Amino acid sequence: MEPKIAPEITRTADTHDGPIETDAVIVGAGPVGLFQVFELGLLEIKAHIIDSLPYAGGQCIELYPDKPIYDIPAVPMCTGRELTERLKQQIAPFGATFHLGQEVTHVARQADGRFAVETSKGIRLLTKTIFIAGGVGSFQPRLLKVDGIERHLDSQLFYRVKNPAQFAGKNLVIAGGGDSALDWALNFAQDGPNKAESVILLHRRDAFKAAPASVARLRTLCEAQEMQFVVGQVTGIDEAEGRLNAIKVTGGDGITRVVPLDMLLVFFGLSPKLGPIADWGLAIERKQLVVDTEKFETNVPGIFAVGDVNTYPGKKKLILCGFHETALAAFGAAPYVFPDKPIHLQYTTTSPKLHKVLGVETPVFD
Repeated sequence: MEPKIAPEITRTADTHDGPIETDAVIVGAGPVGLFQVFELGLLEIKAHIIDSLPYAGGQCIELYPDKPIYDIPAVPMCTGRELTERLKQQIAPFGATFHLGQEVTHVARQADGRFAVETSKGIRLLTKTIFIAGGVGSFQPRLLKVDGIERHLDSQLFYRVKNPAQFAGKNLVIAGGGDSALDWALNFAQDGPNKAESVILLHRRDAFKAAPASVARLRTLCEAQEMQFVVGQVTGIDEAEGRLNAIKVTGGDGITRVVPLDMLLVFFGLSPKLGPIADWGLAIERKQLVVDTEKFETNVPGIFAVGDVNTYPGKKKLILCGFHETALAAFGAAPYVFPDKPIHLQYTTTSPKLHKVLGVETPVFD
C-alpha cells in the first residue's frame, strides 16, 4: 500500500523574542536528519531542524528526486522524493520545527553547558545538544566556465534535473562522465514519457567514473544509434536572439566542432564545503567530522555527527548506515537532555509509552 503523502512542512519559527530553548538542534534536513527527529522523538527529545535548502530532503531532493533507491529496508524501491515524503509522514507526530533556507552561522558553548546557535536569518536557539546531519556539507555544483553561458542558466543550461518532463522531446547535450551524467543520459535516451528527441553525452575522455552497467548500456545505445557519445570539452557557445543555439566542442584532435542543441545539462560533480562548521573546533579528517562508534559523538561533548558528514573506521556512505547512526546518537544525547532520568530501550512493537508518543493504539494480542 502506498503511504499517505505527508503535508508540506509548515511548522516554522522565523520570528521569536529571545532565543528559542530546545533539547536538540539538527543541522541538515536530508533523510538522515529527518530520521534523527524520529529517533530523538522516541526518547521524548524535542528538536529544531536547520537546512540551507528551502525544502526538506537534502541531496535526495536536490540531485536525484526521481531516481530509484533500492536499499531502504522493507522498501523494494522508492525515489528520493518518495523517501522524503515517507520520512516527513513518519516524524509528523513529534512536531519538529523547521528553519529552512538558512545556515548556522554561529555556535558557542554557554556557561550552563548548552549551546547558543544563530542562523543566517537571525534565528537564535539555545540547545542542549547538536546533531550535524549535513551530508557532504553545503554543496554547489561545479560550473561550466565558458564566457556567456551563465546567461542561459535555468532556461537552457542546467546543473540538476528537478522536472524531467521539461526535457522531453528536446535535443539535449549532457556533459560529464560520472553516475549523474550517465544516468540522466540513459534516462532521456530510452523510451518513456521523458524521452528526448536526441541525446549527446559529452565527456573529455573515453573513460567514466560511473557504474559499469551504465557504461555498458551507454555503449549499447550508441551502437544502436539511439544516442551519441562525443569526446571533447565545451569551449564556446553560439547564440541568436538571446537564445543558446549551439555549443562549440573542442576534441582531443584539437578540432572545434559546432554542436546544435535545445538544452545543455552539466554534471561535473559537487564541490562540498563544511562552511561555518569547520570553525566549531571539531576534529576534522578530509573534510569529514571524526566521531566515535558508540554514540557518534564528535570531540566536542554534546555535538554529534551522523550520515555522510562523519567518518570513523569502516564508514560506509549509505543512507541505511546513517539511519543506524541516528539511533545510537539519540541514546548518546539522552543524558545531556535528561541527566537524572534513566533511559531504557523500548520497542515500538510492544511499548504503550512509545505508542502514546507516536499517537497510535496499543494492539491487543489474543
